[in-house]
Amino acid sequence: MHTTEIKKVLVANRGEIAVRIFRACYDLGLHTVAIYSNEDTYSLFRTRADEAYLVGEKKSPLGAYLDIPGIIGLARRRGVTAIHPGYGFLSENSTFAKLCRDNDIVFIGPTPEVIDRMGNKSQARRTMMDAGVPVVPGTKKGIHDVDVALEQARTIGWPIMIKASSGGGGKGMRVSESEEDFADMFNIAQRESVNAFGDNTMYLERAVQNPRHVEVQIIADNHGNVVALGERDCSVQRNHQKMIEESPSPLLDADEGLRRRMMDDAVKAARAVGYTSAGTIEFLMDAERNYYFMEMNTRIQVEHCVTEMVTHTDLVGEMIRVAAGEPLSFTQDDIVLRGHAIECRINAETPEKNFMPSPGTISQMHLPGGNGVRVDTAAYDGFEISPYYDSMIAKIIVQGRNRTEAIAKMRTALEEMVIVGVNTNLDFQYAIMENETFRAGLADTGFIEQFLAGEV
Repeated sequence: MHTTEIKKVLVANRGEIAVRIFRACYDLGLHTVAIYSNEDTYSLFRTRADEAYLVGEKKSPLGAYLDIPGIIGLARRRGVTAIHPGYGFLSENSTFAKLCRDNDIVFIGPTPEVIDRMGNKSQARRTMMDAGVPVVPGTKKGIHDVDVALEQARTIGWPIMIKASSGGGGKGMRVSESEEDFADMFNIAQRESVNAFGDNTMYLERAVQNPRHVEVQIIADNHGNVVALGERDCSVQRNHQKMIEESPSPLLDADEGLRRRMMDDAVKAARAVGYTSAGTIEFLMDAERNYYFMEMNTRIQVEHCVTEMVTHTDLVGEMIRVAAGEPLSFTQDDIVLRGHAIECRINAETPEKNFMPSPGTISQMHLPGGNGVRVDTAAYDGFEISPYYDSMIAKIIVQGRNRTEAIAKMRTALEEMVIVGVNTNLDFQYAIMENETFRAGLADTGFIEQFLAGEV
């Protein structure tokens, strides 16, 4: 690796993704720097870096990791040459990416201009329309006024999905079933958007009923190369948050033509915005297997592991190489999906109490292992699950020769995992693996609600 620009990498994140990035850096012979909040003083991830520094000492637990001036200042003082933002926090913050560039620090991700272009959901829709990528029927421009929105909704037809233009993670999103509830749903979603993103710009889409959520992982370099690394099915969700991810999608497994069209459209989308680094093109697929662009995530994602498993690639390492100016180490012809991989997110929560978070101290923890089993975590015996951060404890990823074998391996892995001291969703995830609808590959985005209601 020609690391003329990248020698010392700061990870502007915490937890398992920070550990994951440190591993990739060590494989490439790079020096690493961790940052941590007061609340993370005893966290594992900070010990996995060559250097670790407290940030945001007088800020809130979340504010510490969002302290852009503090992080940039620390990076400059410590001779950091590159910053990897991971996911969440500052990963899609164009201001942070631009300040890195202005301070001669490589941002391991796309350019701030591309982050802005794809972060604005209504602008991203227009870009995809112009590029010929299929999109859900809806508005092309952002809307601020409820009366204007209602007029547009009458043209599109109900049910209508109301979305925040700057949104993500299910925030600022509501479904209107009819004209009667539209104004209320629009106002609620708009208030959420203002509170979460400081932006009251909304857009409308025809709601695709109980769709499948199928996304394509792409990576692009600065030499004009763009590669699609197959698809992931992320349809098992709760409140628009993914719970289980798998690759390949059960819907596409026997339809190579459909897979190729989706991958081609994902590459087309990336090229349309001059994308570089790793990113994900997210599609919704209806019952007739028509697919529509939903959004682009301009970062590495929690579920990148299943793609790594079935393609035998290192996406995080590839991001670093691309940021250093190197061409991709593989071509599209090198990408072959081998077997089937499934990922379950293990959270500290109580499913029977509406998935209420369960902070506390893990008194005992045993991780599963064996052939085709991977666990990404930053937890350990005695680790405190903080109430201030995401409740995810670990990700279990398994790979089998086919989907049936992968499900069997996941059941075994879930049985083997032991977590004492906090409540978890281990039993809930196991029950999903046992469910006939999931095992048949038929789970859509309404599956969890039906599962909880005993309907599947």
